Amino acid sequence: MPIDQNDSGAQLREYLNDAREAILWKCEGLSDAQARTPLTPTGTHVMGLLLHLAVTESEYFISCLGREIEDPVIRGIIAAEHAQADFLPPPNMTLVDAVRIYRETTVAADAVLDELELDSPAVVPWWIKHRHTTVERLLVHMIAESHRHAGHLDIVREQLDGFIGLRPSAPNLPDLTPDQWKEQRMGIKKLADRV
Repeated sequence: MPIDQNDSGAQLREYLNDAREAILWKCEGLSDAQARTPLTPTGTHVMGLLLHLAVTESEYFISCLGREIEDPVIRGIIAAEHAQADFLPPPNMTLVDAVRIYRETTVAADAVLDELELDSPAVVPWWIKHRHTTVERLLVHMIAESHRHAGHLDIVREQLDGFIGLRPSAPNLPDLTPDQWKEQRMGIKKLADRV
């Protein structure tokens, strides 16, 4: 069903769902070892990003809207003392587990959002400037958060196995051969080396 262009809520949900689709797509086909492989000096990895997004959706779309978070893993992570707990999946967690938690979280979040209007009140205890806010602001924030981390997933997934593209329904990349990508990369590198 097409999105009503005059319905701001539907448009926001569409942007959020585009990010969710991209996030899940970047997790497909990876082993647990690949999903846990840190690819930046700060430890950015696929499973950590996925778990962080599940925790974040739970906090904004469930807790900040006055509902109880049901998932025990997410509740435990939120209660943890470690500042980066949401980026550090428990040792026994598999990628299948993390994907399941993310999917269940988005379903639970959507169920709450379906009950509310854009101007419904929300309270974000850790925000100073906009602590008392609305569902609309939470949606905008979560769209930005999800697309930001989908971009991180683009980069770490490409480093893992060369898998590229925006999302399954819109890859958004030219159909270049590996040699053409290499030629493009080398041209960019030559320019950087000249600076």
